[in-house]
Amino acid sequence: MPTDTIPARLFETARRHPDALAYRVKVGAEWRSTNYSTYAAEVRQAARALVALGLPQGGTVCILGFNRPEWVIVDVAAMLVGAAPAGIYTTNSPSEVQYIVDHAESGIVLLENAMQWEKVKKVRDQLPHLRHVVMMKGAVVDDPIAMTWEQFLARADETPDAEIDRRLAALKKDDLATLIYTSGTTGPPKAVMLSHENLAWTSKTAIDMVGIGPGDCSLSYLPLSHIAEQMFSIHAPISCGSSISYAESMEKVPENLREVEPTILFAVPRIWEKFHAGVSAKLSLATGMKAKLASWAVGVGQRYHAINGLGQDPGAFLRFQHTLAGKLIYSKIKPVLGLTRARVCVSGAAPVAKEVLMFLSGIDVLVHEVYGQSEGSGPTTFNLPGKTKLGSVGPTIPGAEVKLAEDGEILLRGPNVFLGYYKDPSATAETLIDGWLHSGDLGAFDADGFLSIVGRKKEILITAGGKNVAPKNIEAALKNHPLISEAVVIGDRRAYLTALLQVDPEALARFGEANGLGATVTVDEPKVRDELQKAVDACNELFARVEHVRKYKVLPRPLAIDTGELTPTLKLKRKNIYVNFSKEIEEMYQAGEA
Repeated sequence: MPTDTIPARLFETARRHPDALAYRVKVGAEWRSTNYSTYAAEVRQAARALVALGLPQGGTVCILGFNRPEWVIVDVAAMLVGAAPAGIYTTNSPSEVQYIVDHAESGIVLLENAMQWEKVKKVRDQLPHLRHVVMMKGAVVDDPIAMTWEQFLARADETPDAEIDRRLAALKKDDLATLIYTSGTTGPPKAVMLSHENLAWTSKTAIDMVGIGPGDCSLSYLPLSHIAEQMFSIHAPISCGSSISYAESMEKVPENLREVEPTILFAVPRIWEKFHAGVSAKLSLATGMKAKLASWAVGVGQRYHAINGLGQDPGAFLRFQHTLAGKLIYSKIKPVLGLTRARVCVSGAAPVAKEVLMFLSGIDVLVHEVYGQSEGSGPTTFNLPGKTKLGSVGPTIPGAEVKLAEDGEILLRGPNVFLGYYKDPSATAETLIDGWLHSGDLGAFDADGFLSIVGRKKEILITAGGKNVAPKNIEAALKNHPLISEAVVIGDRRAYLTALLQVDPEALARFGEANGLGATVTVDEPKVRDELQKAVDACNELFARVEHVRKYKVLPRPLAIDTGELTPTLKLKRKNIYVNFSKEIEEMYQAGEA
């Protein structure tokens, strides 16, 4: 009996449900399906090919590309033969790609297309371990080191099946299964080492918490190099026999959502914020009876989910109202979002404002916020169906332990805690202390055991007056205004707080039309400035005086990944933002306090 691992689970799922849908890919206008029997065979063939290319037990394989079957097939195949896959974000620069491939000492790299090949080619002389480049389907590179997907699979004939069976049987629960290179808000990424037990235990726990099964499906579109997307696209589906559909691209996600209509949807806050902005803008155009009906339905949804979300009985009358609102309002909104069948919606990777979640619950989309980190294999706390409190990140997941240090830092212990950082014992020793993972996040538990995130230890601002301020809460409040898509609070060692604001162009156009200014209105328009000031004033009312934003500046351009201001999971890289927009920041302090 092999150790309980993700590859072993794949073969067991294929044995028990060979014809069950495993994944779908859109080709032209058609979604093409692959069952679990074929999926398992593809992984086995890729595993034999990897061995033929010289991949040893304990070796690594790097993967660089958008979500595709080939990505997952090689990922699971590498684990199957006792190696560790390491995903690379598609937005990484050539130097970042070089760092990861070299740090992992990978002899094999899987690439999506010619654009990603150019990154590798540019730093090829700095990759001493690289021996083979495998391209995904449809991509051809004219270079001796590269091979097509078909050429790669043909190498499988050189490896007997018995060798794959031997390697599967040799896997141990504490063996390294995968490397997750953190996107990191400072410095080069650290490689989180996750074991086979980490992945198997966490995915099984997630399945049991949410109740995912063979009839469920999800859309794979967030970076597979992130542990959360791996849980939703690889480990959990394999473990329970559910299916995934691969999005065509990030730009096609809204269209693909409407086509696939997933039952399970994991998204980062920006996706939920866009849903909120788009729907609220359309509802604001309603007049007369339609406006009253929409307002009534939103109120019903919010009251219903506030009670039902905690597993309590909303009562016959509220249930009746909710059913009626569903027929009149929700049933018209949810298909446009692709959420008609969605029964479990999850938000993670970064904080999301309670007001956004409240609004979405008002249109019958209850979003369960999860908190965790790569070092904890994904989830640490989770708002579950029947145990959800908006504004919190939920109670501790079953089987794990969470406590707060004296300074409020969140500490985690359990089977989901990582092995350590690859090639970095000092960082491991700082993070793993007596079996407890020190998260670096600050939190607080309420009387019911629901955790709230207060801030990040290293991101706490200390004003010139010595006051500690958590910027994330203020930034979330600022982003509640539809015009503001991103906010960065400044104030470390300063006399007062200021903020850099990023204005949403679509929301700005809607504001201009609604106020008779036209869709081409700019942020320099006095009415726009007045509206932004109102947003800042409204935010300040929620916080103590020391936490008030005294001045703001509108960013001259959007924050971006390629300019180093955002991580691939859209977290703020504050140090880079401070440098790139130093001129705007200093201007807010030159004239003294407002």
